[in-house]
Order: sequence, then C-alpha cells, then structure tokens
Amino acid sequence: MNEFIVFNQFSFKYDAQAEPTLKEINLTIAKGEKVLIVGPSGSGKSTLGQCLNGIIPNIYSGQVEGSFTIGGKDAFNLSIYDKSHLVSTVLQDPDGQFIGLTVAEDLAFALENDCVDHEQMLAKITTWSQRLDLTAFLDHRPQDLSGGQKQRVSLAGVLIDESPILLFDEPLANLDPKSGQDTIDLIDRIHQEEKATTIIIEHRLEDVLYRFVDRIVLINDGRIVFDGQPDDLLASSLLLENGIREPLYLSSLKDLGYDLSGFKRLTPLSQMTIEAATIQLPEQVVEVKDKKPLLELERICFGYSHDKPILKDVSLTIYQGERLAIVGKNGAGKSTLAKVMTKFIEASGQISYLGQDIANDSVKERASRIGYVLQNPNQMISQTMIFDEVALGLRLRGIPEDEVEQRVYEVLKTCGLYEFRKWPISALSFGQKKRVTIAAILVLNSQIILLDEPTAGQDRQHYTEIMTFLESLNQKGHTIVMITHDMQLMMEHSDRCIVIADGRLLADASPLEILGQEELLKQANLKKTSLYDLAEKLELDPIALTNYYSQKRKEDLCRID
Repeated sequence: MNEFIVFNQFSFKYDAQAEPTLKEINLTIAKGEKVLIVGPSGSGKSTLGQCLNGIIPNIYSGQVEGSFTIGGKDAFNLSIYDKSHLVSTVLQDPDGQFIGLTVAEDLAFALENDCVDHEQMLAKITTWSQRLDLTAFLDHRPQDLSGGQKQRVSLAGVLIDESPILLFDEPLANLDPKSGQDTIDLIDRIHQEEKATTIIIEHRLEDVLYRFVDRIVLINDGRIVFDGQPDDLLASSLLLENGIREPLYLSSLKDLGYDLSGFKRLTPLSQMTIEAATIQLPEQVVEVKDKKPLLELERICFGYSHDKPILKDVSLTIYQGERLAIVGKNGAGKSTLAKVMTKFIEASGQISYLGQDIANDSVKERASRIGYVLQNPNQMISQTMIFDEVALGLRLRGIPEDEVEQRVYEVLKTCGLYEFRKWPISALSFGQKKRVTIAAILVLNSQIILLDEPTAGQDRQHYTEIMTFLESLNQKGHTIVMITHDMQLMMEHSDRCIVIADGRLLADASPLEILGQEELLKQANLKKTSLYDLAEKLELDPIALTNYYSQKRKEDLCRID
C-alpha cells in the first residue's frame, strides 16, 4: 500500500473543550484512493476534514497527540498556503467559496495568487471550463447559476490548482436529487482522470455509493468504528447502531425478509443478484379525508427584476391538517414561494386564509397564521435561554408576562422541551435546537408550519427525531408544509406533493403518483428512489413496494413515539 495520508494514534482537543473531539485515530489513505467518511452529527468527521485541509491548527487551535503526515511530512508544520497546494477543498455551500465577480475570475483566483503568467492562466481557465462544461458561463456571476452549476464552478476553482488531494465536505447537502447524482458522477470522473486522492465527507450514503468508492470510514464519538469495504459495512449492523441511514433498497429487502448475509455484494443495486420476491404485497388503502381549504394562492407572480420572473402564475391550495411536500430543482422558486406565503416579499396575485383576503397582512400578522422554520436553527435563534427564545414573539406583541409563561410552558411540553426550560440553548443538540425554533413558532398559534429542508445534512437519529416530532404535531391538527430535496422524506412523510420547475407549478399529486412520472421527474431534476429499481429486480409493482415500505416506516415511527 502506497501510504500517503497517515494518522497514527492521532487525537485532537479544541482549546475551548474539556474532552478531545478526535481520539486515537489510526487511518492510512493511499495515493489515488477514493474514500468516503461517514458518521452521525458531532462524530468528529468535519474536524478530521479540517485537520486535512489546514483549518486546524491554522485557524482553530488545540492540543494534538500522536502524528499526522502527508507524503511523509508532518502536516501540522505546514502553513495553510503550503497545505492548499496539497489539499483542495469543496465546501458544502458553494456560495461561501466564491471569490470572483464572474466564473472566469473565480477560476483565475488561485492562479493569480501563484503568480501564473497571463497566457498560461487563460489556457488553464479554458481547459478546466471545457472539462467541467462551464464555457458558456464564464462571464456569468457564480451566484446566478443553479446549484449543480455552482458546484462545478467550486470544483473547477480547486481543480485548476491541480492539488494531489481533493476533499469534499458534504457536497450533496444543498443539491436537488439529479444535481446530486450529476455531482457524484463528476467527482468519479475527475478522480479517474486526475488520479487524485479523493476524500468525501457526506451523510447521503446511498447517493455517494451510486459510484464506486475504495473504502468507507465510519466515525463516531471521535473514534474510527469501521474502516473497510462498502459491502462489509452494509452487511453489518453498524450503520443503524451509529445513526446512519442505510440505503433505501437494503431497508426494503430486510422488510421483505431477505437475509443480507446471503448476498455476495450489496452495492451497487444494479449488480446485485436477487431472487424474485414470493411475498404478496397488500393493496394500497387510500384514506379519503374531508379537505377544508386553509391557504389559497391564486396567480402568484414575482421577480426581483421585470425581465427575470421567478414565480410565474402559481396557483395553490393548502388544506387543513395535511402534510404537503414542495419539491423541484435548485433555483426553481420553492424558497421564493415560501417568502411570498410568509410576507417576506410582496408578489402580485391573491392570497386568502380560511376564505378571507390576507393581502394586507403585516409580517407579524402573517406569522400568526404561517410559521416559517429555516433550514439552520442557528439562523433563527437570538436569545441565550430556551424560555426566552420561545417567549420572544409573545413579548414583542405585548402579551402580559403571566400569560407568556403559561403559553410557553404549554408549548415546551408539546415539544418535549419542558424539562430543559431553564437551560441555555448552547447546551442543546441540533435536533433539540430545531424543536426550539418550532416551539417559538407554535407559541404564536400558527396553524401552518412551513419548514425549509427540515432534515438536510442530518444523520438518521436527528432525521427520525425531527420527523417523529412533526408527525405528532400533524396529529394534533397542524398543517405541515416542507420544502425538500429528499425523495425518501417526500415519500414517507407527505400526503401530497407540489412540483415546481422554472417558476411554474408542474404537478400536484400524491408522492407515489409523482414518483411514477418519468418525464416529470426529468423536468424537475428529481429522480426515482431505489425502490423502483429494486421492484424491477423482485418482479413487484413499484408503487405497491413503495407503499409497503412507507407503511413499515410509519409503524417504526409509532413505536419510537
């Protein structure tokens, strides 16, 4: 084995912490390997990535034990500039990585810092823009591109430096399903062409395994739990034991009674040999509920400039007590539609709530009808203590303090946070912080809870925790609206699905109907779940298998609840 990156009994403790985040890490990565690093939230995988690219110790300092070398050299003695010539990093959020005013300027940035002469610089920009299909966008602002295009710009900006190590920190977290698949294809192609050592840190295990990886490293509680072949990890119980969502098709095979230890290989699904299923799947039972219109949007149009409309004549009805998923490709207008609903932006058209025109609502009045929960709870939290954060909206409305206390305590009990009522928010987990932001919405008696990517970047434990909680709120009568790229979430946790592409509403149907329309999925940059491919192998109806799987997950949630 050609040892290239070597961690030997390596431990790291941030200066501000009492316990080390990484503990006795022994990990060797050979030159040219492609390695996937997975682990639950807070496991230490991001800290390991920051050690690799020099963020630690050059920006975040701490105490180190053991050794860490790249190419035989002590990596911690390298400056961040020297490290940048060894390790190129593509961040989770491409917008945070852009430097130039245009795509061409962004690609040139690293070369300018290295004082590359002008002719060589132009040649490299031309080469890499062609290889990553960016030639048509060289004069565009990076911020104006789609999510998948932004990822290609970020990748080109680091590849142009031709570093021997490529590090991807959750590259799929903000991408729609098709863009995510295209990104994995691109990473695989670049890995093969450049022979670079490629390291991917990602929660979306199944999506990464769409293409071959040499090894998977599983980290939890700062220690390496597994380091080996993907099939060996998938055949074990380690994914579930460590809070990682296993591939959808494997969960379904287990539901159908298949013994995974009997398979020679478990990935990719296309290369698995599976006997046809003998189980008789139950027919889908469709519950017909009386639907009362709650929020109605008619002919909504909006654009930040007249020549570039974002929403184009969108009409939509949201019903009381339903679970609605809003899906579509990056830049389709989903978040803009949410901002129209919550009055963050003004749009033309009509909006009514329980049959009454609410166009003249203030933002405060609209918030009492529709609570908007952002993807990152840290962007919503402004108070130090849990009670004060949940009480803030009531206090701003001049509610008497004794009533504030009563309403806050009631909501904290509903959200399972009452025992933490005197805690500082900093002591909570990510999932608990998410509950605090939802509690701050519920206390205002909002009937509709609108969530933007409620589970993006979350491990299995946090995913289950958040969705179990939202299901309980729905059972109590709240209407749940979720903007999501997660086809599994849409399938398992929504009654109805809205598909948006290029500012227009393309479809309004049940999740199973949406997943069965290939042309629609292609148009909206969505993709079928692996259950459809599995159904073909098992000679089962894909709709019946998907419904069977969804029912099993509902039973699991009921047991957890």
